[in-house]
Amino acid sequence: MKVSIITATFNNCETIVDSLNSTISQQGAEFELIVIDGGSTDGTIEVLDGIGGQIDTLVSESDDGMYDALNKGIARASGDIVGFMHSDDLFSDSNVLSDVVSAFADPEVVVAYGDLHYVGQSDPNRIIRRWRAGNFSSRKLAWGWMPPHPTLYLRRSLYEQVGGFNTQYRIAADYDHILRVFSLPNLKPVYIPRVLVKMRTGGQSNSSIRNVISKSKEDFRVIKKNNVGGIGTLLWKNISKIPQFF
Repeated sequence: MKVSIITATFNNCETIVDSLNSTISQQGAEFELIVIDGGSTDGTIEVLDGIGGQIDTLVSESDDGMYDALNKGIARASGDIVGFMHSDDLFSDSNVLSDVVSAFADPEVVVAYGDLHYVGQSDPNRIIRRWRAGNFSSRKLAWGWMPPHPTLYLRRSLYEQVGGFNTQYRIAADYDHILRVFSLPNLKPVYIPRVLVKMRTGGQSNSSIRNVISKSKEDFRVIKKNNVGGIGTLLWKNISKIPQFF
């Protein structure tokens, strides 16, 4: 099986090389690397051109934000499995995609995910928060459960079934997509019980109180739209993060 890895970036020349190199260095799995750039002006394009031979598909044009860029990548994917490597993030080691492919050995498996570490912006070896996803059960959705989106892999055929990201959500489109996927009947996801991705801190959704409030409002809209709960779901979604810091 081939894995399509999609990286969306915009004006991120400082970390994009590390991110792409962590994909290029993957062993034991066939993959394609798709990079969707939003029309960067900070030198990102020059960086991408410098490693262009390692990138299978490169698009640089204006877009409507990260989720629009990810949708463009999904539309261009040719792999059996689709995943994401954000331009601030890193694979935890060179065997991640090999483990992902193994998780899909059962043809009935259409979803796989793992654990994630939040790490320092300037020091990816400094762990700040440990997100252990755990096994899935449908009742967990009402308690605000979700897997770390950067560790989530879907069969491409599943995107054809449920669609891509709803770009009306500026911050919570990934949560909306996860609820749409994990609410499917008879879903057979596989939890890979190890850290797959290191995610640098400093993301947009938590960069200010205003953004935290905006994200919470969007999360609540998503929860209600997908009929998985109410205000209690939103509260538990946030409270459940506290133990991850210890």
